Amino acid sequence: MKKNFVMTLLRMLIGWHFLYEGLYKLVQPGGWSAEGYLRTSQWFAAPLFHKMAATPWLLKTVDLMNMWGLVLIGLALIVGLLVRPAAAAGFVLLLFYFVAQPPFLAPSADGHFLWIDRNVVEAAALLAVMLVPSYNLGSYIAALPRKLFRRKLKQEKKEGEAEAKVASPERRELLLSLSSLPVIGAFGYAFFRKHGPVWERKNLEAKPDAVTSATVKSFEFTDIKDLKKPLDRYGQIGNLKLSRMFLGGNLIGGWAHARDLIYVDKLVKAYHSDWRVFRSFHMAEQCGMNAILCNPQLGRVINDYWKKEGGKIQFISDCGHKDGPMAGVRASLEGGAHSCYIQGEISDRYVRDGKYKELEESLAFIRKQGLPAGIGAHKLETVKGCVEHGIVPDYWVKTIHRTDYWSARPEGPRHDNIWCDNPEDTAAFMEKLEQPWIGFKVLAAGAIQPKVGFPFAFNSGADFICVGMYDFQIVDNVNLINTVLDAKIDRKRPWRA
Repeated sequence: MKKNFVMTLLRMLIGWHFLYEGLYKLVQPGGWSAEGYLRTSQWFAAPLFHKMAATPWLLKTVDLMNMWGLVLIGLALIVGLLVRPAAAAGFVLLLFYFVAQPPFLAPSADGHFLWIDRNVVEAAALLAVMLVPSYNLGSYIAALPRKLFRRKLKQEKKEGEAEAKVASPERRELLLSLSSLPVIGAFGYAFFRKHGPVWERKNLEAKPDAVTSATVKSFEFTDIKDLKKPLDRYGQIGNLKLSRMFLGGNLIGGWAHARDLIYVDKLVKAYHSDWRVFRSFHMAEQCGMNAILCNPQLGRVINDYWKKEGGKIQFISDCGHKDGPMAGVRASLEGGAHSCYIQGEISDRYVRDGKYKELEESLAFIRKQGLPAGIGAHKLETVKGCVEHGIVPDYWVKTIHRTDYWSARPEGPRHDNIWCDNPEDTAAFMEKLEQPWIGFKVLAAGAIQPKVGFPFAFNSGADFICVGMYDFQIVDNVNLINTVLDAKIDRKRPWRA
């Protein structure tokens, strides 16, 4: 009996996990998709998974089977109906997860693994559920005719015996078999208490039936359905394969650089709730972008995305920290960063103060952790100073943008309006360097149109561009960057990645 009770509890716990994962994906605003997960597969079956991701009808089928499969398997395991088929289906689903993203190839925020991760552990538990009996409603219903027949025989054999003594074990088994009902009730209460607002968000995002007032400006969200093709241009920095354009984290973190609009920092923070950030990450991965460059303070939401969403977006940290770059590197490592670089303002200050030894020590510490190490800079003098002192990072993160927009004031002090004072000199000097270059602030924090800023950055020699963008800008930006990269890039600097 104890063994059956333990297996019943194990079955319900696994069912709870499957059901939650499925429902969570079903209620995601804008829809959930496994495209990013499939597209980043690297093992022997990678061509098959890439084909699934690249074929719209096949991807849609995979998404529906994944979401509803998790829901139905979870319900079956909790309620106790068709337990063995459900456990077998769950085992096969976890096997696909393992083959698509094996722990020895795919970085995880859950910990460090060789072969055994949570998918393997849960698959082993499902094998136990298949092989070891438990109290479940399906078995009770299937055995009910046999039980009734045996009960009738016993009653005929022992005419005078009290019925309660015969039926008591059966009642106990029935109660244990029905124990799933309060579990389902508790799950429903917890889920809809946590995710009930999702339905309100969907209503808010839906198109209106009518618009009144001559002053209302119409706005149509560019969604994944408008993507012409995913970004398929990549380069290499150390052991990282990076898309030629990837996300910047300033807008998510609230560093909006909005010039005289003092309320915008708070506005973008309010906009970027966790579900909105997850949506942005999902869209980025579906569009072929596979990284975000941001501050270690955003490590929490990135880890939640990895754990809750199964996302694979790579985390490049600027190591910005009030206690200096070493503290920033440690915080970044704790957050699962795939690469670290010294933030531009820190590098600018260290070079100005002659702290080249501290920069070298920071780079050495990052490399000791097995990660590519970079140096950021707003000022060209910072890059020149590092080169003169023999400091060679694995990559540079340098601002590059035009200076002919209305709010640029190259002749005066920089006040949240210009980040690359001398783009022509920057391009000329960076042309000589052999390390990859990530260009950032390529739109001068929203002052330059992407159709102008993107080609300018690549023509100036940047190997990658980091661009802060809202979710409603992602598809437009990817469609544009594909057009830019498909055209002839007029650059003197060879591609260094």
